[in-house]
Amino acid sequence: MSENMVIGVLKEAITTGLLVAAPILGISILVGLIISIFQATTQIQEQTLTFVPKLIAIALVGLLFGNWMLHNILIFTNKIFDLIATITK
Repeated sequence: MSENMVIGVLKEAITTGLLVAAPILGISILVGLIISIFQATTQIQEQTLTFVPKLIAIALVGLLFGNWMLHNILIFTNKIFDLIATITK
């Protein structure tokens, strides 16, 4: 196993991880920003106010993009198993 192969696998792992996490992180940041603006304008400083909408938004993103996320993770896992099979030969 060469250094280039290891670097390629690590690069693909990081890329896949970021790609899979991006929808959840993005919607969480967006909802948090909207709620923060709402709290700043209304001067309501309740910490639990941010938790429930973020949780609901993340659950909806999980339902909408869960199949796509799982598909990307399975593709990466299959590539890793194929790579392991070719290394041992």
